[in-house]
Amino acid sequence: MDLVEVTRSFPGPPPVTALHPTSLRVQRGEYLSIVGPSGSGKSTLLNLLGLLDRPSTGEYWLDGQPVHRTTERDRTMLRGGLIGFVFQSFHLLPHRTVLENVLLSTMYAPVPRRERLRRAYDALCRVGLEHRLDFKPTTLSGGERQRVAVARAVVTSPHLLLADEPTGNLDSATSEEVLSLFDELHADGLTLLVITHDDEVARRAQRRVRITDGRLTELER
Repeated sequence: MDLVEVTRSFPGPPPVTALHPTSLRVQRGEYLSIVGPSGSGKSTLLNLLGLLDRPSTGEYWLDGQPVHRTTERDRTMLRGGLIGFVFQSFHLLPHRTVLENVLLSTMYAPVPRRERLRRAYDALCRVGLEHRLDFKPTTLSGGERQRVAVARAVVTSPHLLLADEPTGNLDSATSEEVLSLFDELHADGLTLLVITHDDEVARRAQRRVRITDGRLTELER
C-alpha cells in the first residue's frame, strides 16, 4: 500500500485542507498504528485508505493498482475484496444472528452458500465465538460484539484490515482481549492499520505514525 503526496481538501468558504501532502508506505503483513487527537485528520485518512473517498491530489496504489484513478465500480469491487473494516460502534444488525451478521459480508462472493456458511463459521471460530452463532448482537457483551465485527471483517480474507478506534467503546480488560486478537491476526500475516487517539493502543503496533493537523510524522518505537 502506497500513498504518494496525497492531499484532501474541501471547498469553502473558506476551503479546508484536511490532509496535507502525505506519503506513506505499508508493507504486506505490517502492523501500523496512526495516532492523533480528534480533528487531526484521522477520519479523512481512513476514508482515503478504505476507498470511501478520493484524494484531491496525489496517488494511492493498493496491491499494485492505481486506485486513485479507477472507476467507482472498480473501487467498490476492490474495497469488498481487499479491505476489511472494524469500527468503534460495531455496526452489527441487531435483528440478525451473529452468524448472519458475518455471512452478510460474503453475499457477493462467487461461491455457493454452503461454502460461505463454512467461511463465516471458520471466521467466528477464529475469534472464539463459535458458541454464539445463534445469538443476537444485543445479547452480547461489548467485547463479543467487537469480535463479531472482526470476524465479519476477515471472513473474506482481505489483504488489509482497517480498524477505526476499535477499543473506543470497551473497558480496559475487554480492550486487551481485542488487541490480543489483533496480535494473533498480525502473526497470521494480515496487514493491520489501526487508527486511534489512544497511545497505549498505538504502541501495540510494530510501527507508529502520528497525525496532527493533517500532517503525518513517523514515531520511534
